[in-house]
Amino acid sequence: MESDCRIPVACCRPRFLLLHALFWGLVSLRVFGAALLNEEKTTAVKPVATPCWLMEEFVVLEECVACSDFNSKTQLACKQTGYVERINCTKSSKEEYKSCRSALMEEHLFWKFEAATMALTAFFAALVVVRQRQLDRRASEKKVCNTSNNDCRRNAETAFTLQRRDWMTGRRTVAGS
Repeated sequence: MESDCRIPVACCRPRFLLLHALFWGLVSLRVFGAALLNEEKTTAVKPVATPCWLMEEFVVLEECVACSDFNSKTQLACKQTGYVERINCTKSSKEEYKSCRSALMEEHLFWKFEAATMALTAFFAALVVVRQRQLDRRASEKKVCNTSNNDCRRNAETAFTLQRRDWMTGRRTVAGS
């Protein structure tokens, strides 16, 4: 009679269970510790008045522009994205600055993402080609060895052992040596 348990026996060993408990304990401590530290920091900060543009409608007086070095250090709105727009709240008639995302900045981020995607595509395509050539070479060596005598098997095993040793040490063998 077979058991319905699909957990491998190796996963039930005490050492394995202890390592899992330790790992997940550290992960949860890190997550909850960060949350607790974040709560402590937020209570120490002075409460900031809610901007009027969150509570009421507003009119944009000046379109999204880049902040100067001085403004990016002094204005809270400039610190978030580096771009700010001047607005006027309709009910309270207050003029405030609101952080915004520039179309130029968005386009720049888009092309950065596209370049990164293309680079990763090229890298992994080259990796696939190299791996395919390696497998093709091994298959052709195996085919040649199967058709010839037993000496080929010993030579192939020796070559594989040398390749493995060289791979582990990081050396490259020169052809013919």
